[in-house]
Amino acid sequence: MKFSVVIPVYNVKDYLEKCVRSVLAQNNNEYEMILVDDGSTDGSGALCDELAAQAPEKIRVIHKPNGGLGDARNVGLEHALGDYLVFLDSDDYIDETMLAELSEKVDETHAEIISFGFRVDNGGDTSQVFIDPLPEDRVFTLADTPELLLALPNAWTRIYARRLFLETGIRYPGRVWYEDIRTTTKLFAKAKSVASVHRPYYYYVVRENSITRNKNVDRNHEIMDAFDDLLGWYRENGLFERYRDELCRLAIDHIFLAASVRVLMTDPKHPLLQEFYQYMRKYFPGFEKNRYVAQLPRSKKLAFNLLLHRRYRLLATLFRAKNRVGG
Repeated sequence: MKFSVVIPVYNVKDYLEKCVRSVLAQNNNEYEMILVDDGSTDGSGALCDELAAQAPEKIRVIHKPNGGLGDARNVGLEHALGDYLVFLDSDDYIDETMLAELSEKVDETHAEIISFGFRVDNGGDTSQVFIDPLPEDRVFTLADTPELLLALPNAWTRIYARRLFLETGIRYPGRVWYEDIRTTTKLFAKAKSVASVHRPYYYYVVRENSITRNKNVDRNHEIMDAFDDLLGWYRENGLFERYRDELCRLAIDHIFLAASVRVLMTDPKHPLLQEFYQYMRKYFPGFEKNRYVAQLPRSKKLAFNLLLHRRYRLLATLFRAKNRVGG
């Protein structure tokens, strides 16, 4: 069997059937689907069983106590039989051509990781597309293409050879935010071969209670916990100095820019904003001179400079104005 599609399920009754149907609609038959019910309380667990009964040859269900998204993924991968793991969040869905076309890429490259793009589904509008600028014409590694570390670390925009998890022992952490940053970036360093397909197969559905829209501002502190984990791992493996510039740019993207904006849009006086700034100064002195800063898009470069000068209210005002005009 070529693919194991692992779908963690937690209180997504309104979204789950569309997600599962998108897998069953694949024009490739070399897959199994593993629904991991992570202690759902809204009837999602019973729906998993109903869907599995409709396609018992394709769907297996695992019921477990709640342990968080990362723990559910780990349980799924431990029970998987496929050569490659596909992680699909239960409120999202995939294009019907995804597994067939990725199967061709697997046969062509035998890469341990294959990346692809995604579309954002915002109330039915799927025009926004994200594709990492990775080489499509060759197989590569982190060693020869360090820009791989700058790719979005989402678990669901790539497939992984199952042996990569089994041989390295790398797993997702449970009950935390930013589990992908703690995991995907380590797998990049361990993979002996990576390939990329510049096609948006995945549909990411925007929900009000997603991390990026969550009103629990204090939990954004966990982005620094995630980087403590990541930077510590790179040091332990003798890789920190080699990839310092890329890790710095990753921290700029996820701590200094993204997390800061999430916080200041709720509270421009929140102490986390200063903590993010001090974190960057502590672990990446002179981070504003990082060679990748010049590659930031113009809007992010403006945000970067305003954050450097602590112009939080102005930046919040600019973002609100941008959102009002639908930019």
